[in-house]
Amino acid sequence: QVQMIESGGGLVQTGGSLRLSCVISVRTFSSYAVGWLRQAPGKEREFVASVNWRGDSTTYADSVKGRFTVSRDNTNNTVFLQMTSLKPDDTGLYYCNMGRNRHNIPARSSEYGYWGQGTQVTVSS
Repeated sequence: QVQMIESGGGLVQTGGSLRLSCVISVRTFSSYAVGWLRQAPGKEREFVASVNWRGDSTTYADSVKGRFTVSRDNTNNTVFLQMTSLKPDDTGLYYCNMGRNRHNIPARSSEYGYWGQGTQVTVSS
């Protein structure tokens, strides 16, 4: 069973920054892509960013390009999300997860079997 523990969320003002971390407890962490999804109040969970198995290729949702940076540490089974220039629309519960191949993660939340508790990000205007 895969276990995800997200941390680093908080309350920030518009324009602020946060760094999220997530430890994924699975032996095969370094073999698969990992990434982040988020869920805003009253909305469906959506893809945010992913990084491939080696950490040298990344993909972002259009809404966060140029502001967020995803990275990973395969030694410590950890994936990060550095968020800058935060906007109120970035408010939501942020989740990390693993893909099923080396290069990307599913965009649809229905394709995942496991979820962590998430970490709350709130951006005030």
